This record gives sequence, structure tokens and C-alpha cells, in this order.
Amino acid sequence: MAKDTFLNRKVTLNLKGELLDLSRPCVMGILNLTPDSFYSNSRISSVDRALERVETCLNEGAAFIDIGAYSSRPGADDVSTEEELNRMIPVVEAISKTFPEARLSIDTFRAKVARESIEAGAHLINDISGGELDAEMFETVAALQVPYILMHMKGNPQNMQEHPVYKNVSLDVVDYFEQKLSVLKKLGVKDIILDPGFGFAKTIAHNYELLNHLQNLDIFALPVLAGFSRKSMIYKFLGTSPQEALNGTTVLNTLALQKGVSILRVHDVKAAAECIALVEKVHEQ
Repeated sequence: MAKDTFLNRKVTLNLKGELLDLSRPCVMGILNLTPDSFYSNSRISSVDRALERVETCLNEGAAFIDIGAYSSRPGADDVSTEEELNRMIPVVEAISKTFPEARLSIDTFRAKVARESIEAGAHLINDISGGELDAEMFETVAALQVPYILMHMKGNPQNMQEHPVYKNVSLDVVDYFEQKLSVLKKLGVKDIILDPGFGFAKTIAHNYELLNHLQNLDIFALPVLAGFSRKSMIYKFLGTSPQEALNGTTVLNTLALQKGVSILRVHDVKAAAECIALVEKVHEQ
């Protein structure tokens, strides 16, 4: 994307009174509390290991920690709300106590998990379903007055990859966001981040078409999050594996930054932070 678009995206998020300026792109480090995440190296099974992961992410430059307790990989098993909360809340409480400076994002589509996690110390909600899987989510976020990551997806993690079909994936995603944003704004949700949902209800071709036209989201004048990290759109296309997909992740992160993305959601924080620094250096010249 043009230099001016990259440099002029100035959006401030209110994180429980802290104003965070996203005019400079930042990194969101992934913390998986699930036993079946697609990238095995990212799975965390205890509070102590979660704290170690958070410390590493913060030291490597993460602005956010995105905590997920429900695997959203294609075909993942469903887990109950109670199980998701049992995995999530002790970790959120421990991180909030040990690293009070950490900004915690909660990766959930359930309003109850969102509410209890915010009450336990988290700062924003990352909903892969855009409110489709829990009718109470939008009103809950509005009541909590926290930032909301609105992602595009069709179906649910169990069936989203069966037969994803679009007339025009880029324009269909724009239409989806337009409808959702109208509802959220009427409810009084002030801070919204858009996530086009790479890898969610999309073929490999859909993902690359969406990336190629990512600048279409500029019409909303909102920060955009990109999550490519080690996904199948990289390793299946290249014929490798999630373990071998860091280089491909960095390439796509670079392209997304050039199109004005504000947040990179990644497993590998240091690599993403270096990517941002180098792209910024080019734009300074």
C-alpha cells in the first residue's frame, strides 16, 4: 500500500483508561491454552508455563497477549463454556498479578467467557465469530466498554472449511463488516479492530485474494489485524508444515504492513517485531 496509508493510520484504543496509539504497528503474541492447537509448539498446559510465555512475549516486544482456551483450528473439538473458563480465568488472574503492564486480549466467541475474563483483568475481546455464535456478545462488549476485535468467519470451527463460497471474497468481507459495524456502533461500542479472518472459512485462493485487496478495508478508517502465523495458507501452499512456516509468515506480515495493517497476531513475537522495524525503516527513507 502507499506510504501515506501506512503512516497515517492513527487510531487510539482505550484499554481500561490507558490510551494506546496504533499509528505505529504492533505485535500481538499468541498464548494457546488448548491441548489441540494446530501448531504444537504453542500449546500451554499450566499457569507457570503461561507466565513464562508471557514474559518471553513481553521481552520480545509484544503490545498484546492474545489468550485462547478454545481451539479454532478447522475441525477442532467443541469444548464447554465451563471448560473454557476453567482454562482461561486462572491464567488471566495470574498474568494480571504477575505482569500488570500486560495488555490481555481474550480469544473467545462466548459472552460469558468475555465478561468473566474482563472482570479477571483482561482488556479487550477477540471474537472469531463476529457475534454470530453468541447473540449476547455485542451487548456484552458494549456494556463492558472494552475494545472489540471483529473477525470475519462463516459457520463455526467444526464446519467452516467444508465448502467456503464467495461471489467476491474481498467485497463480501467488506459487506459483512459494514453490517456488523452498524449494529456495534448503535450499541455504543467505540473501539473496534477489524480482522478479515485469514484461514477461517476460506480456501487458499480466497486467503491470497483477500490479502491482495486488503486495502479495501481502508474505507472503514479502523485498525486492521492480520493473523497469518504458521497457517495452512502458508504451509499447504509451500508443501511444508506449521513448524517450517515462519519464513512464509514473515513474508505475508511484510505485505500486510505495506497495506496498512496495525496489528500482527503471531506465535513468533521477535520475528514480527523485527519485521515491523524493517518496514518502518524503509518508509522513513
